[in-house]
Amino acid sequence: MSEIWELGRSLLIFFNKFVIYYIILACFIYLVFFLFSFVRIKKERGLHKVEPYKQLKSSRFTPPLSILVPAYNEEKGIIGTVLSLITGSGRLDYPEFEVIVINDGSKDTTIEIMMQRFQMKEMKNKVYEKRNGIATQPIKAVFQSEIYPYLLMIDKENGGKSDALNAGINFAKYPYFASIDGDTILEPDSFLKIMKPIIENPDDEILATGGNVLIANGSMIDKGQLQEKRLSNKPLVIMQTIEYMRAFLLGRIGLSNNNILLIISGAFGVFKTSRVIQAGGYRVKTVGEDMELVVRLHEMNIDNKLGAKIMFVADPVCYTEVPEKLKDLKTQRMRWHRGLFESLWYHKKMFFNPRYKGVGLFAMPYFLFIELLGPLIEVIGYLVVVLGLILGVVNIEYSILLLVMLIIYGSFLSLGAVLLEEWRLGRYQRVSELNRLAFYSLTESLWYRPLLAIWRVEAFFISIFKKDQSWGEMKRKGVST
Repeated sequence: MSEIWELGRSLLIFFNKFVIYYIILACFIYLVFFLFSFVRIKKERGLHKVEPYKQLKSSRFTPPLSILVPAYNEEKGIIGTVLSLITGSGRLDYPEFEVIVINDGSKDTTIEIMMQRFQMKEMKNKVYEKRNGIATQPIKAVFQSEIYPYLLMIDKENGGKSDALNAGINFAKYPYFASIDGDTILEPDSFLKIMKPIIENPDDEILATGGNVLIANGSMIDKGQLQEKRLSNKPLVIMQTIEYMRAFLLGRIGLSNNNILLIISGAFGVFKTSRVIQAGGYRVKTVGEDMELVVRLHEMNIDNKLGAKIMFVADPVCYTEVPEKLKDLKTQRMRWHRGLFESLWYHKKMFFNPRYKGVGLFAMPYFLFIELLGPLIEVIGYLVVVLGLILGVVNIEYSILLLVMLIIYGSFLSLGAVLLEEWRLGRYQRVSELNRLAFYSLTESLWYRPLLAIWRVEAFFISIFKKDQSWGEMKRKGVST
């Protein structure tokens, strides 16, 4: 019995030390990302106010763009999203584009309110076949707005977000397409900015570019346009605001600098149409279609020696609605983590493979050990500390050190992201809002991060033992007035 006790004691001490060393390594990696981001933001700070951006509009290298808006039960947000693209003073400041809304078998009134608001009429003589060769669920009808001829809507059988995007790609007629969520609100010059690397480097092939995403909840939005950026009063939304700042400004800038970016948000991204078709479009049987496509494009790029790039542009901004209830947030985050698992699993041959250079030797291991397994290690750390203290077999100094490292790991970097974002864009005009952001960033490790870790661990085991390709539906209240 004493041998079993000693073995258990040794294991608890080992895991305690392992978690501490793991957190130190993770903090170091994020610190490197932070420094990369600071250098790049310092270099680019203020470019969003520079007039030469307007010159891109008249450049002969500015390609036309197809904007795809997949919509499943988006009756609360779809009108605001479309209005932000096509109407009024906020209309997209882009020379030539088309907007394709894909109604993926919605069960609400998405299609009805679209048809009424934009006077959509069915294109009677349209041949509903896969124009660009990607198989999708059957197309019921294609509609065109009588008010805005460049606004189309595809009505199709439900097949999930990936299938909806593939249907949009099949009907896209321009060399680049953008995918945005049905609740996304864009700034007028967002696409000029996100296309900037493509326009200014016509001799380089760029497979995709991703843009920065901010949170719309709490802001004043009218007819699809942001009137005033405000911080929500709800703690859950504030924590997501901080989380988005950290994820986009730290992780994605750092990875993009070395052409090893593996994620472009479905809320705001641009892709080269021909290369996506060559890659076979979005994978249908996955819940993480955004990341999986980007990883597959990296794989195709290296296998075929294309020498192309995938970039993140910090300056473009779009706004999206985030969950305000714990139930909806859990559904969303579990879906994201299952998508991460599947993307890494589908492309496991790239892990530690020198053939795939930085993608295989750093980016893939980073997402495996830090993003996918990190929550599992965190939860083990919590359990080890509690169990060790109860049984009196874990050194109290180690436990305190672990707690301090956890707080530093989340809170310090979150606060840094908040300061970077405000220094770069100055979105929040009220001192009280900045104070709230700073305060909540210091509380992250005390409640928000452990909550996410538990959900992500649950999603990890679901990914191993159970298949589920659902959208992960979130009830929206709408961000437009």
